Amino acid sequence: MSRQSLPQLIVQAQQLLTQIPQHPQYKALQFDCDITLGDLVSFSIPCNLNVKSKAIRIH
Repeated sequence: MSRQSLPQLIVQAQQLLTQIPQHPQYKALQFDCDITLGDLVSFSIPCNLNVKSKAIRIH
């Protein structure tokens, strides 16, 4: 097994991450990642957010 340096592994990981949106299984997913502050409160997720909008969009 060859050993890769950390910078090489980072580059490889970044390349793989950019390929995910083009994968057919990823494209077939039907989900919406919008969460609201109400969602956060209802799940009692502790957070200290300085939020100026009413929704947080996760991309």
